[in-house]
Amino acid sequence: MAAARGYPERRERLPECLEAVDAAWLTRTLRNRYPGISVDRLDVLELIQGHTTKMRVAVSLSGAGTEAFPAQLCLKSNWSGSPLSGPANVNEARFYKDLAEGLGLPAPPCLYADWDDDAEGHQGLLVLEDMANWSGRFGTSAEPISVEEAMKGVEALARLHGGTWGDPRLERADWLFTAMAPDNPGDDYWTMMETHYDRVNRLPERVAIFPSWFAHQPEKLRDAWRQLCRHDLAQPGPRCLVHGDAHLGNSFGFADGRRLFLDWQIVRKGRPWRDYSYFAAGSIPIEERRRAERDLLAHYLSQLAAYGIEVPFAQAWEDYRRWLIWGLVSWQSNINPKEDTMATLERFCAAAKDLKVEALYAL
Repeated sequence: MAAARGYPERRERLPECLEAVDAAWLTRTLRNRYPGISVDRLDVLELIQGHTTKMRVAVSLSGAGTEAFPAQLCLKSNWSGSPLSGPANVNEARFYKDLAEGLGLPAPPCLYADWDDDAEGHQGLLVLEDMANWSGRFGTSAEPISVEEAMKGVEALARLHGGTWGDPRLERADWLFTAMAPDNPGDDYWTMMETHYDRVNRLPERVAIFPSWFAHQPEKLRDAWRQLCRHDLAQPGPRCLVHGDAHLGNSFGFADGRRLFLDWQIVRKGRPWRDYSYFAAGSIPIEERRRAERDLLAHYLSQLAAYGIEVPFAQAWEDYRRWLIWGLVSWQSNINPKEDTMATLERFCAAAKDLKVEALYAL
């Protein structure tokens, strides 16, 4: 049974408002993992509000355990007041505490992860290293990357997928949803966003770029989504860890090309094509994707092979095409005002047309 708290010995609940976040609270919280540590000073550098809140802070520490901490941290939690963000924050905290440590995943290092998940409410907390001064830059969905950078990106995905392929820890993590499962409300995007879809699927600028098979019959995309869910769940073989939302805006690119993935809020156990197709088709300019997508997939498969996982190219190519439906569905549901949804949606629409995705579905 999934633990109701990350640290059962913690007496107080995690705060749900920013006013409670101070040096004394952070000291009490961190001592669940680092018993001798003290936060002597906490200064807020930046507050980033979104589906969840990120608070960049400078800290002065003393006592045992300080050697693990940099001078600047990023605290992440649901301090936005939205009840919809709580379960996703809990999911991400569980990922970092229960799975991420020791696996060498392409994720930022986490110093502390905790959660409350019970009848009183759902709240997650991460204490991460502040990445603002790292040598690199945060990805943005509106700005595509080069094919060379995408090669590094799929290497990171292969490390995630290959390194957790059939890992028994995934089955032992009873909180970890299976991607696309009908009992997983977090993956039923159409039900959650039905009103939103009904509105955006009629916007002329969107209809103009949609593939013809659903441009004026948007219910066909919903049919395809349901078929994708059924198809994916019917596939045999081991599952791996999937990020679930592996787009550029959830990534950080180092100066040397390496890439980390951020925001593990809808991490799942599933098949790797959800991540691969989403990143590969959504991250590079349309013409570059047309030129290099077979080479990109071949490179990803070669990286999987290093983990002893052999997937025939023809099978992988069909899965890559099939999973473009996820990109179409996801980028219509994106309501983040900080994301340029049209640029990425257009990349997925173009890929779906080029690769005749509708031929894989009974529509």
